[in-house]
Amino acid sequence: MRIKGSCLCAEVRFEIDGDFESFYLCHCQYCRKDTGSAHASNLFSTTATLHWLAGQDSVKVYQLPSTRHMKSFCLNCGAALPNLQGQGELLVVPAGSLDDPVPIAPTAHIFVANRRDWDQILDKIPKWDGLPA
Repeated sequence: MRIKGSCLCAEVRFEIDGDFESFYLCHCQYCRKDTGSAHASNLFSTTATLHWLAGQDSVKVYQLPSTRHMKSFCLNCGAALPNLQGQGELLVVPAGSLDDPVPIAPTAHIFVANRRDWDQILDKIPKWDGLPA
């Protein structure tokens, strides 16, 4: 499988060749902080390869000291981007960075013990197709 993605400003573009084994929605404190949201939505693969098509020089990798938590992002727009972890053995791809449809359904919510109270009721609040009228 070949799937394409990019950052928000489209300065960084990439392609993934291969399949994803899992798709986790992570509620840990680090993922909430680095996404500014209820959870991170990341795809994982031990076999797929990442190819930078443009803008690789604009990719910054941040490793949170004393943890395994890592985030890659565009230096221009700040959008989350893929990274290789575990000495290049694990490809982690933010699902929202993909331009093509996400090829698998989420596998599981993880670190749900860290889930915030307001995140527990999201299915009960109004839904709009665009901005509220």
